[in-house]
Amino acid sequence: MPRQDRLEIINKISQQRDSTVICYFTGDRKNISTRIAPDAIKIIYEHLEKNKIKEKIDLFIYTRGGDVLTPWRLVNLIREYSDHFSVLIPFRAYSAGTLICLGANEIIMGKMGELGPIDPTVANAFNPQDPNNPQAKIPISVEDVSSYFQLAKQKFKLNNEENLTKVFSYLVDKVHPLALGNVHRNYLLIRSTAEKLLSLHSLGEDEVLVENIINYLTEKLYAHNYMISRQEAADIKLPIKYPDSKLESLIWQLYKVYAEDLDLQKPFQPTDYLQNSTQKFQVCGGYIESQEALDSFIFNGEIQQNKMMQEAEVNITQQKWIPKIRN
Repeated sequence: MPRQDRLEIINKISQQRDSTVICYFTGDRKNISTRIAPDAIKIIYEHLEKNKIKEKIDLFIYTRGGDVLTPWRLVNLIREYSDHFSVLIPFRAYSAGTLICLGANEIIMGKMGELGPIDPTVANAFNPQDPNNPQAKIPISVEDVSSYFQLAKQKFKLNNEENLTKVFSYLVDKVHPLALGNVHRNYLLIRSTAEKLLSLHSLGEDEVLVENIINYLTEKLYAHNYMISRQEAADIKLPIKYPDSKLESLIWQLYKVYAEDLDLQKPFQPTDYLQNSTQKFQVCGGYIESQEALDSFIFNGEIQQNKMMQEAEVNITQQKWIPKIRN
């Protein structure tokens, strides 16, 4: 759908909400997905500078997650321009997307809106090698390490110091101590970040409530891909707002337009682009869009047909945000 049609929906949302609307849509198309990352901060800054900022700023967001440090910087940037920051969630806002929501005065969720746990999965040079790919490391879930000790203590009643020392020693034999240290640092980081984000608005005044929200999102859901509905989010006292039928229709319509533009329902297949033995391609994987500007996350690459192997080899040569429009 042309930008003008997307702008029409964005402007309708802006008029109904009396807000400045910025869209941050990270596509999750199979084989060529994007994620929340620090490179978006500069782009969103430029959008904030280009647009006439109203009293309220709405961030329309769709994401499967990403870098857990970006939300703190992004929310603080937006709050440089307005004291009233809201997020509009048509569908998914997982992991780092949920962290962004914690810094908002309002979380406006449609019936299909979903948040997710904020327990991070970490990887560094000391993580175990992937046996199926020696060049790769196996990510470690912070909560998996915690659950290992809970299993020992609660299920097998290994509560005395000697038994717990053996449990820890067995783990250290399998996982490098520095990898475990990194897990603990990320555990502390995610809790600290969530607490600071919640402190940016009225929820931060209730220390018990903040602690309960953080515990729920980090420890109580038991699966990183757990989907939190708007009712469940409201039950833990997040500032959830239900949109009226007109606003809900608009934000769902905008989601569908982006999803169609990015072809989210169709896995990226390199052979679809192959016309000769070697073919260059360009694919869009995400949008940052507002009334005055548009940036697209572009993958540039080259496909070569390997006739011996009867398959295509893909080489991504560049992936970055590209400014498309600056009014």
